[in-house]
Amino acid sequence: LGVQRMTALCAKYGVDVVLAAGAALQDYAERKMRAGIAAIPDGTYRFNDRFDNPELDGELDFAVEITVAGDEMRLHFDSPPQVRGGLNVVYTALLSTVYYAVKTVVDPTILPNAGLARPLTVTAPEGTVLNCVHPAAVNGRVATCQRIADLIHGALARAVPERLTAASNGSCASATFMGRDPKTGGLWVYLETIGGGSGARAGKDGLDGVHVHMTNTSNLPAEALELEYPLTLLRYELVDGSGGPGTQRGGMGLRRVYRAEADCRVHIDGSRLRSSPWGLEGGLEGGRGSFVFGPGVAPFDHGNGDLKRGDVIEIVTPGAGGYGPPSGRAAEAVQRDLAEGRIDRETARRVYGAAL
Repeated sequence: LGVQRMTALCAKYGVDVVLAAGAALQDYAERKMRAGIAAIPDGTYRFNDRFDNPELDGELDFAVEITVAGDEMRLHFDSPPQVRGGLNVVYTALLSTVYYAVKTVVDPTILPNAGLARPLTVTAPEGTVLNCVHPAAVNGRVATCQRIADLIHGALARAVPERLTAASNGSCASATFMGRDPKTGGLWVYLETIGGGSGARAGKDGLDGVHVHMTNTSNLPAEALELEYPLTLLRYELVDGSGGPGTQRGGMGLRRVYRAEADCRVHIDGSRLRSSPWGLEGGLEGGRGSFVFGPGVAPFDHGNGDLKRGDVIEIVTPGAGGYGPPSGRAAEAVQRDLAEGRIDRETARRVYGAAL
């Protein structure tokens, strides 16, 4: 269809006009990007964050240094040497994440084309997690790209906090089940991704149970899941208290509890299991994610494990950070959170006492 539409444009207006229009659109995107960057105070802004994942034995330290000079921006990333697991990021994936994250801050209305990249310079040492080289594994890079977005937003929040949200869930939580169907004998595979909280911002609470940044997929409704696969969804709910307190509350994470109705192999993925989504401008951290194994289920090795028929596994995704001090939250908003079960009375007294 794209070829047909482009051919039709060229036939109607001529190749030279179409090429000139494309170049003009790129120039327009560049002008808007430069104007947006110029509105950010000149300076160097740094931010550090930590990245964890079931594939890793520990946490990885990431850092970014962003320099704004006039209408240009330079971003330099530091990270550990590339790892054995699939969490490494190729340079082109680093670039795509940078373009997205910077665009959301500078001017979300900029047309997404090559012109917006012209004022940006992006560097990272080769052979590191954030700029890996062959033969590094990269299948799980989306999880790492989520943290890159957090890094950029955290750094730019030093300059223009009113344009930013607090940290969102920063995860790419997912579960992959695979096995042999006891009814048909055929092999089956089911993969789903699970949302979490989005960060609060000036003037608005974060959203609950959504995908953010580099992900935008949905999971199956419980009825469809149970009809198609030997799995039962025991619980699917928001995680009470997982939204970071603040003048504006962070979004809440999700809980999904599965029971295997047949033996299967499982791979789980996620992040923010050890470090929390940070708050902004005095807002507090959001809740962390977790994997909870039912009775008799052996802990998974680097995200991989087995379930027997009747075994249960629970996946909890992170919430998100709050924005502004909790004491600034309106009393009616705290009462609404209580009535909806988003917080308990102890949290209302301890964290929001001044607001109440």
